[in-house]
Amino acid sequence: MDPRYAAVVEVLSDYFDGLYLSDTEILSQVFHPDARYVCATEAPLVNLGMDAYLPIVAARPSPASRGEPRQDRIAGIEFAGPTTAFARVNCAIGPKYFTDFLTLILVDGRWRIIAKVFHFDLAEPPAAA
Repeated sequence: MDPRYAAVVEVLSDYFDGLYLSDTEILSQVFHPDARYVCATEAPLVNLGMDAYLPIVAARPSPASRGEPRQDRIAGIEFAGPTTAFARVNCAIGPKYFTDFLTLILVDGRWRIIAKVFHFDLAEPPAAA
C-alpha cells in the first residue's frame, strides 16, 4: 500500500474516532489550526474556524455516549502531488447523515485536514405502525 494512502487513512480513522467520541483533543490533532469548517445545507452559510468549531463538538453529547452505532466510511481518497489529498467520507451523528469533502495537506511530515466542506441529510422518521 502507498505510504501516503495509509497515512491519510490513519488520519481519517482518528477523525471518525474524534467525531464519534466528541473528543476535541483527537480532532485538534487531525485538523490544521487554520482549517475551515463549511456547510451550505441550510441557510445561513456555516463557515467556521477551529476556534469556533471545536467548542461546539466539546459541548454536544457524543454519539458514543448515546449508544449510536458507528456509521462511518471512506468513500474515496485522491492525491494531487506529494502534499495534497482529498477524501470523501460519510458518517452519521444523531439523525444527520453527512457527506464530508476533506482536503488534507502534508505539513511538517504530518497529514492534516485543512478544509471540511460538507452536506447532511436528515434520516427519515420511522413510519407509523
